Amino acid sequence: MDEQCIFALLFLFNNYIMQFETFTASIHTNNMPAGLSVYLQSLWYDAKDDWHKAHSLVDHLNDSTACWVHAYLHRKEGDIGNADYWYRRAGKARPSVSLQQEWETIVKALLQ
Repeated sequence: MDEQCIFALLFLFNNYIMQFETFTASIHTNNMPAGLSVYLQSLWYDAKDDWHKAHSLVDHLNDSTACWVHAYLHRKEGDIGNADYWYRRAGKARPSVSLQQEWETIVKALLQ
């Protein structure tokens, strides 16, 4: 791999990390970043402990990303049967990681 490719990869990696750090920092400052997708808005509200607001943003959507966020929210709620339904709709298996790890995985995937 040439030097230009390495620098490009490092730039992309650093930008990705900064996006995640900026997103998570915004939760603590109560300033949702402008231009977030509805999915990231939902996860932002979830991190603010507003499950109902988070759910209301995705519960009427049927695309696979909305189904993934919806599944996570029902898993967090403790409604595993409903969560499993939404994981199937999303084409994903219910993860065996912590809720925090799943939240981070989804956020990082959506920030790419």
